[in-house]
Amino acid sequence: MNSRVLIIYEYQILYQILKQMNETINFEVIQTNQNDFKEIKYDPKINYLFISKNKIEGIENSLILNNIPIKLEKLIEMINIKFLKNKFSDQSNVKIGEYDLDLNSKKISLKDKRLDLTERETNLIIFIKDKRNVTIKELQKMVWDYSDDLETHTVETHIYRLRKKIKKTFGDENFILNTKNGYLIN
Repeated sequence: MNSRVLIIYEYQILYQILKQMNETINFEVIQTNQNDFKEIKYDPKINYLFISKNKIEGIENSLILNNIPIKLEKLIEMINIKFLKNKFSDQSNVKIGEYDLDLNSKKISLKDKRLDLTERETNLIIFIKDKRNVTIKELQKMVWDYSDDLETHTVETHIYRLRKKIKKTFGDENFILNTKNGYLIN
């Protein structure tokens, strides 16, 4: 995410205060109300945060200000912390086909099913997903830090166990495929 946009929902006085502070804050401030709320054009590169007095239906990235008065410094601090949390959360989620992989919790999910992964399994999935036909030697070197000439079946064993876990949880036998040139994620 490159930029941060604070969207103030039906809170005119707060908008006016923050707009006057434009030089000292490190995010863009815009205002919206119920009538033009749906016209906001979303960009995946932007870290959006909504501020309102009440929860906004369908919006998760929000800061509810119901304990006012509040010191302005404290409010700016809360906004910046929320932006950081949003950025951290967005960077930790990786889409792999139909699956969602949360790098922080090391969980892979599909619809309402979740599977806990080990650190090694998470690294293995990330490395294979970005490439086509990853060889055992590449995995040994990049994921396990083994030397090129080491003879071991560690990679095959881990992939076998990971396939078994994924099949048991999601019923997917084709998550990691083995071709004559190496492994790939379908």
